[in-house]
Amino acid sequence: MDKKKLALLIVIVSLIASWIHFDLGQYLTLDFIKQEQSALQAKIQSQPIVAYVSYFAIYVLATALSLPGAAILTLLAAAIFGFWPSLIIVSFASTIGATLAFLSSRFILRDWVQQRFGYRLKTINQGIEQEGEFYLLTLRLIPVFPFFLINLLMGLTPIKTRTFYLISQLGMLPATAIFINAGTQLSNIESLRGIVSTPVLLSLALLGTFPLIAKFIVNAIKRQKVYQGFQKPRSFDQNLVVIGAGAGGLVSSYIAAAVKAEVTLIERHKMGGDCLNTGCVPSKALIRAAHSSHEIQQAKQLGINANIEAIDFKAVRQRVHQVIADIEPHDSIERYTKLGVNCIQGDATIVSPWQVKVNDKIITTRNIIIATGASPLLPNITGLKAVNPLTSDTLWQLEQQPQKLLILGGGPIGCELAQAFNRLGTSVTLVEMAEQVLNREDNDAASVIRNKLTDEGVNVLLQHKAVSFKATSNGYHLVQLNDLANNQTVEVEFDQVIVALGRVANTQGFGLETLNIETTPKGTIKVNDYLQTQYPNIYAVGDVAGPFQLTHAAAHQAWYASVNSLFGAIKKFKTDYSVLPAVTYTSPELARVGLNEKEAQAQGIEYKIYTYDIADLDRAITDNTNEGFIKVLTPPNSDKILGVTIVGHHGGELLAEFTLAMRHKLGLNKILSTIHPYPTMSEAAKYTAGVWKQHNAPQKLLSLVQRYHQWMRKQ
Repeated sequence: MDKKKLALLIVIVSLIASWIHFDLGQYLTLDFIKQEQSALQAKIQSQPIVAYVSYFAIYVLATALSLPGAAILTLLAAAIFGFWPSLIIVSFASTIGATLAFLSSRFILRDWVQQRFGYRLKTINQGIEQEGEFYLLTLRLIPVFPFFLINLLMGLTPIKTRTFYLISQLGMLPATAIFINAGTQLSNIESLRGIVSTPVLLSLALLGTFPLIAKFIVNAIKRQKVYQGFQKPRSFDQNLVVIGAGAGGLVSSYIAAAVKAEVTLIERHKMGGDCLNTGCVPSKALIRAAHSSHEIQQAKQLGINANIEAIDFKAVRQRVHQVIADIEPHDSIERYTKLGVNCIQGDATIVSPWQVKVNDKIITTRNIIIATGASPLLPNITGLKAVNPLTSDTLWQLEQQPQKLLILGGGPIGCELAQAFNRLGTSVTLVEMAEQVLNREDNDAASVIRNKLTDEGVNVLLQHKAVSFKATSNGYHLVQLNDLANNQTVEVEFDQVIVALGRVANTQGFGLETLNIETTPKGTIKVNDYLQTQYPNIYAVGDVAGPFQLTHAAAHQAWYASVNSLFGAIKKFKTDYSVLPAVTYTSPELARVGLNEKEAQAQGIEYKIYTYDIADLDRAITDNTNEGFIKVLTPPNSDKILGVTIVGHHGGELLAEFTLAMRHKLGLNKILSTIHPYPTMSEAAKYTAGVWKQHNAPQKLLSLVQRYHQWMRKQ
């Protein structure tokens, strides 16, 4: 502990110890002050200034140290000073003392508490930052929760000191006035319970609703200010208009139709969005072809002699587009029309918070959900545009297989495409600025993927940054790279480049500018916990809102946005991202749910690691897929699952059991006690739980059991 913090703690403990040792509490009893009332009044008359200052200091000290007796001191003030002087003195003394206790708690404990429990307190911290003044005022107005605990606990939160002081000054005033009024009749008081009677508590409780009423009024004023300048229609054509028919838009409109709302879905391009047309579906089809090629090349390990005569890239491309066509009906206008959704093809423009224009038609709607997705980022690098860069959106139009492919970006998309094209026979160079591929993942997991790529022939260049591009006379291009680790320049030859450096939210061209809808520093639409923009009836989901650029994250958000928009007047739901899985579809796959080590360390969360090596799994050995591991994070001495990272064959499928367990708060003991069929890859989950059990076996109990068995052998 810091020396200053330790010194302050010693002073506080010493003062409290002195209070207890010298039994100073005997002077703050109702009987004592009633006996000494006349003598104290006489002293005040002789030395009023000294009396006021001394009393003020004693009250501040007692409150700052959270000593019992504040109620008695308040009664005493009224009895010896009168109502108005004591109200002023007690009001300021109690608030200053409370603030000192607040600051002491903050100085000594807040950093430690936030570091240790910050992840668990994240929601509370956000709530305090947003509505702390209303929450504190409610607690102060209803004197049921001890004030000294409020002082100490509030010190652990992000609430500002000035806010704490002002709200405390205001909020404690009614209860202070009640006690002081009672204190003017001190001789008639038999106990403190009589002061705060049931009628008085009910009155204060009614007063405690003031912050809620104030909050309602403030929100109403904010809404009025936000909507100022727009005319709300008297009636509406639709309950909901959804802009964008990707995963977020499709699920939003489906839910709205399922609950019999009138809903219109507008899409300017193709139903299904990026996932169907340029993302998840085509990339997985390409990966499947690459996997087949690799399987044939590795067949000798299984005793099968097989050779690949040639890879027909056009046929591979044709099959990719056929897969898109086969899945297309799932997201088609015909299907969603049958479900009850009014589907419109065209460019949508938000004209007002309740009006959307499409194909020269104005649709009035109570609510709007924006699900316009994102587009690949193309950085401003010298010469990049001149070499006709491909992105995850445009590479599916390739008719000729690249001979030398350059990929910028070592994230999930970059790694997946690098391995797929390499397995199909392309020479691939993967460039990443960071020290590892898949930079958000733990190093041990990312290293398995990097080593696999390298072993298969991908030229992986870490800590390299593209500086410029230029065309050459031999039909190839050159990229100049800065080797950041060695501070030198490297040139790489290529005939095609894929830029996989992330995606930018689509926020332009459909009316956000007209409404001045706020965006974040990352360029996404700013939404609250309910996925609302600053206009409470306009929501955003998916890549355009963030924080996750995942198809299933968009679908997950869509439930909250559609339900909140349609039923928010009755009940709203905060979006829950606590158990959100993600998979990188390399071979082996890297799958994760919950926390990894990087995130746990960054958030100061204590954890234990339990790892199972998939090389030991029977089914993995028989299938020649015995590479990778499962890593589980738990709190110390608990089987609760904080997070799971899986690197292995079909890791995404193995992740489902852990995701289900986390979602429904089932620990590793439950997984261990579940029967898994043999031999399957799913047994890896059970064996991982077994690793946890081995390290957490009750040693004392096992020692007693051992003695029992020894005794039984002698009988």
